[in-house]
Amino acid sequence: MQEKKSLGKWVIARFQHETNTFSPIPTPLEAFNPLWNQDAYQDQENARTAMGAFIQIAKSENVEIVTPVCAFSNPSGTVNGKAYERICNSIVDAVKQGCDAVLLDLHGAMVSEFAVDGEGDLLKRIRSIAPNTPIAVALDLHANVTPAMVQNCDVMVSFKTYPHIDMYETGLHAGELLRDMLQGKIKPSMAYRQIPLLSHTLRSNTNEGAMKAAVQAAIEMEKKPGILGISILAGFSLADFHDAGMSVIVIADQHHPHFSELENQVADELQAMILSQADGFIYQSIPLSQALNTARELTQLATLGPVLLLDHSDNVMSGGPCDTTDILEAALQYGLSNIAAGPIADPKTVQKLIQVGLNQSVDIELGNKSGWTYRGMRKQALKLTGVVKAISDGKIKVTGPIFNGSILNMGPSVLFETKEAQIVISSERVEPYDIAVMTSLGIELQSKTYVLLKSRMYCRPVFFPFSKGFVECDSDQGGPTSSNYDWFDIQHIRRPIYPLDVKI
Repeated sequence: MQEKKSLGKWVIARFQHETNTFSPIPTPLEAFNPLWNQDAYQDQENARTAMGAFIQIAKSENVEIVTPVCAFSNPSGTVNGKAYERICNSIVDAVKQGCDAVLLDLHGAMVSEFAVDGEGDLLKRIRSIAPNTPIAVALDLHANVTPAMVQNCDVMVSFKTYPHIDMYETGLHAGELLRDMLQGKIKPSMAYRQIPLLSHTLRSNTNEGAMKAAVQAAIEMEKKPGILGISILAGFSLADFHDAGMSVIVIADQHHPHFSELENQVADELQAMILSQADGFIYQSIPLSQALNTARELTQLATLGPVLLLDHSDNVMSGGPCDTTDILEAALQYGLSNIAAGPIADPKTVQKLIQVGLNQSVDIELGNKSGWTYRGMRKQALKLTGVVKAISDGKIKVTGPIFNGSILNMGPSVLFETKEAQIVISSERVEPYDIAVMTSLGIELQSKTYVLLKSRMYCRPVFFPFSKGFVECDSDQGGPTSSNYDWFDIQHIRRPIYPLDVKI
């Protein structure tokens, strides 16, 4: 059997950050937990990420693989300039050594101190030193795609799911297109439309509404001869820079006889469809008292399980500090009880409670220590009295569909019990994309009346199946990831754009 001819050497890297420019959480190099060279390879070789898919394709093609870095940070504030340069330089230096392809697992909504268009600037640097080297990029569905990003790569494909459960599949799509390009089977060309629409994250759920319709239309249009891939990008509105907002990317094969008309026709059709349903991408927060009243009504349903209270005013995976207490405080004042809540990040309180020990009554001041202010006013910590019921190192093996198989690290954590609630207090801010953030500390979720989670969407695949309903809760006093744009002093996003301005 003839050995498969190698496609040369590929540089494969991961550099992901969704930047909330309003977040009080800093983003230094340590936030990315960067892994370099062989360590990056070993971490990602079997990962269900786009980088993991790139590596598998490269291995199947007998390619020499160079993995300068794997760097991922949860969403937070503007990326430290030196951290950005350190990671970018590792990728650029690898490309300078010579390669036949570059495959990047990026987010698409990164803002750094030195580069407002984080991904665009990186791609420009790579293109300048390797002008003829094919570049493929996998993006998050919430990427703010810029002209520089599109102009400086050959293939760009985004997730089609939110909650994101197709990271690996997206990598396969982008990587296989690049492989076919190298083999001369296709000649990709991209049509890009930047849409004057600042969508809300809670309206980018691909399981319902306008976003579902747009993604399904894209999937159908991908079946057309000559179309190689279509991405619907919801954008990320809390990155306050010029190009934030929705976009569409259509990849067509220049070998197709009508490729130019085809790619532009499809891009224009999808843009028109999205604009015609613009209101479907806009979320209106309801007063918190109304949300809590709805939650109380849902408890009367005959079905088993708790009612979920989803705190989207402080969502970790949108850059929230995970330490505001508005929703919990309001729920307690409203008279709700038998609540499971958390994780709420407060490392100082965790250390205090570990020192106190199990089953000892203690007063604490919980949360509101990250520096988030509400129109110049800082919230006070929530005063509670209770006992420590469990202590944990906070390390969890993820069994859910998001980041399956990875380790979710809450850091040292405790279960703090009051008369009305069991509260998981963690040292690290984490998104509850696995029920073990609560069950590992002994909470019996099925026995709870309410479960309060700091999550918009990632909790849904694992918490929804056993709940009787859910209510989306936004703070009446604003929050670092609130769905109410009125709380944010947006200055740099291009105008006009809906809903900040009238429809275009």
